[in-house]
Amino acid sequence: MKNKVDGILVVDKPMDWTSYDVVNCVKRRFNVEKVGHCGTLDPIATGLLVILLGKATKFQDQFMGQDKVYAATMRLGVETDSEDRTGQVIATSDCSAVTEAQISEIAAAFVGPQLQTPPMVSAIKLHGQPLYKLARKGQTVERQPREITIHSFDITRIALPDVDFTVRCTKGTYVRTICADFGRRLGCGAHMLELRRLQSGNFNLENAVTIDQIKAWELPDLQNHLLPLMP
Repeated sequence: MKNKVDGILVVDKPMDWTSYDVVNCVKRRFNVEKVGHCGTLDPIATGLLVILLGKATKFQDQFMGQDKVYAATMRLGVETDSEDRTGQVIATSDCSAVTEAQISEIAAAFVGPQLQTPPMVSAIKLHGQPLYKLARKGQTVERQPREITIHSFDITRIALPDVDFTVRCTKGTYVRTICADFGRRLGCGAHMLELRRLQSGNFNLENAVTIDQIKAWELPDLQNHLLPLMP
């Protein structure tokens, strides 16, 4: 018999785990029937993943619609076909002449509502098939731009060719596409090197638990770490 567990678990997703890996870990470890998550993180990304159990799953759409905060590193001078470090290099360029003033100016220009074209390597579906599966076959299809809003874009470190930044944005924003677009505006290209989600709505990493903790827990431990349901 499945255990009936209702609540919200905030997890710090490790690198090389998919969001579904975390869901399955919780589901199998505690024999829970209904487990979902809010907002997919790519395997190379780390950080906040909101896990919903039982009755909390009905709030999935509400939580997924909230703003997100990310810390990221982009590498200038190198473009990849996936817009992050997992892809194949498709172009390189000298970025040594890029100045801090140029980087700050472009970062400021990103703030506000805009249209963003999703990458081919994404979970967006075309005729029921995720785009990343088409990309693996070498296919490229036209993607419709989506409306997003970047509320803030703060450069936190410049050590060329790498630039660290923190961005607060609406749901559906692809940070690796921000990196690729940033590189194009600079004229030298760029891709995303690292990504960590710090916050989603009112959830942040302060209350997050690790996969190692989850693996060591028994059912009462899980229940003690659940956040209550929100209306």
